[in-house]
Amino acid sequence: MPALSFLLQPTINVRRALHALALLGLVAILVAGSIPGARAGVGAYASGVVLHGMTYAFLAALWFLGATGTPLQRALKAMLAIALMGAVDEWVQSFFPYRSGDVRDWLVDVMAATFASTVLAVLATLAPAPQPATPARPR
Repeated sequence: MPALSFLLQPTINVRRALHALALLGLVAILVAGSIPGARAGVGAYASGVVLHGMTYAFLAALWFLGATGTPLQRALKAMLAIALMGAVDEWVQSFFPYRSGDVRDWLVDVMAATFASTVLAVLATLAPAPQPATPARPR
């Protein structure tokens, strides 16, 4: 369980990196989604629900792990961040003639974030708090 505690309570530098990685992931989604025909090519392997669900659950996990506060606060922060990211994604898609913004896709994003954040919040609640490092005693 100590390893789980360490993973669920990363250091401040790791937290910042996780948030940056989540934002970089959103940029990658926006860029890849703007390439004509790219979505159709990927759609041959996975449905839109699966793609949105997996992608936004992963982004929610990154955001949760990068957040501070109680497990519930971290879950709410992750869900809010994903709701905003998903809305931006659908809004950007609405500008391309070969794509369309869809509220149902956004709902899948939010549901995936809710699921991932809930699982992580439960794990964070069950995991023991990480122990602070104790300084070595002088001899």
